[in-house]
Amino acid sequence: VVLCPTLHHFYAYVHWKNLTYRFKAALYVCTSELNAMASLGTEALDVPVFDLSKLCGKTSLEQFSEDDIAMCQGVSKCLHETGCLVVRHPRVLSTHNEQFLDTMERYFSQPAEAKMAEARPNLHYQVGVTPSGVERPRILVDTDLQDQAGTLHHENKATIPTGPDLKWRYMWRVGPRPERTAFAELNAEPVVPGGFPEWREVMDSWGERMLDVANTVAAAAAAGFGLPLDAFSSLMARGPHLLAPTGSDLEQHGRLGTVFAGYHYDLNFLTLHGRSRFPGLFVWLRDGRRVPVRVPEGCLFVQAGKQLEWLTGGYVQAGMHEVLVTESTLKAVQDARAAGRCLWRVSSTVFSHIQSDQVLQPTGSFATAEALRTYRPIRAGEQVQQELEAISLRKAAAAAGAAAGAGAKGEQETRQQCDLAHSDTAAAIM
Repeated sequence: VVLCPTLHHFYAYVHWKNLTYRFKAALYVCTSELNAMASLGTEALDVPVFDLSKLCGKTSLEQFSEDDIAMCQGVSKCLHETGCLVVRHPRVLSTHNEQFLDTMERYFSQPAEAKMAEARPNLHYQVGVTPSGVERPRILVDTDLQDQAGTLHHENKATIPTGPDLKWRYMWRVGPRPERTAFAELNAEPVVPGGFPEWREVMDSWGERMLDVANTVAAAAAAGFGLPLDAFSSLMARGPHLLAPTGSDLEQHGRLGTVFAGYHYDLNFLTLHGRSRFPGLFVWLRDGRRVPVRVPEGCLFVQAGKQLEWLTGGYVQAGMHEVLVTESTLKAVQDARAAGRCLWRVSSTVFSHIQSDQVLQPTGSFATAEALRTYRPIRAGEQVQQELEAISLRKAAAAAGAAAGAGAKGEQETRQQCDLAHSDTAAAIM
């Protein structure tokens, strides 16, 4: 305990402590970038590696050491400056990722007609399989995104697709869902494919581990931003989190430059990726640089989604990314073919979400008049529905009846929440 005999001394002490935290945060990021240089290669220097093990089990800021706070500020700084980070977490091991990839390779390697049994277009493909050629890259229909891509320097240009994504995807719900929601179709029961007795155990194990990491990152970011520790994680409780691996057939589409996922951002809160067996993921940093993602052994890649952008009033921007076939991909294909291994590129991806009935709006110090004008209050479920319509996973004509089973009372309550948020916004702007 440091005793400050005068108010002047007290303020000087607080200022010194704040500078100390800021210096440690900057030092942590600098050290992390040096680690990243060794692990990721020189092209990905701006993606720090954060070891989250020291934060595990800590439920209040009072339990955080100065080094913990410095790391949290490093996390928030990295999200602001780059939109992404690489993390280590004691619950996530390389063996878990490998087991998951093995299962998904077996599934995606099946004939297309066999996989179609798990497709649920009536639920906007938010559970079960999404076939190749269904999801439409947003850049094909979003003029603002097209204008944004047009400002990128030549060496950082996006590879513009000419049609729907070639990738398949499987959506598996992770974690508990709300007992009552106005967005039942976003919280549907999972689909279990036949012929995979280990399916539920493998999917739940990997998905829940990844969700643990998402919650830890959310808490670290909140602390780093000067928000309550649960500012984000409390909104994530019972959200429509999805384990959402993609499958891309490199035997059929393994040509240099083939786009599996066109230039886009993710609509959710935080997206987590495990290490893939085939490279091809590229991200854009906030300064416009396009860099390849190489996830070190035992680590996860984390990228900000649109819901985090909303909650921070744009202070953190949703990260842009694409997946395509590169020379490095083809080299990995050659090696896999020589070893007799599967030629499907699988991503071990989790989409963490804000709970569907929660209202998205800038929070805490991010709730400035300008931010509130740009990021108007909206229920998370409505934001997701709008995004799904834009990429052709949800038909606009079905919007009126999509949540018919949600219950009138739940609908009324969430509408009241949003109306209240609108009135608060108006008061803040006035």
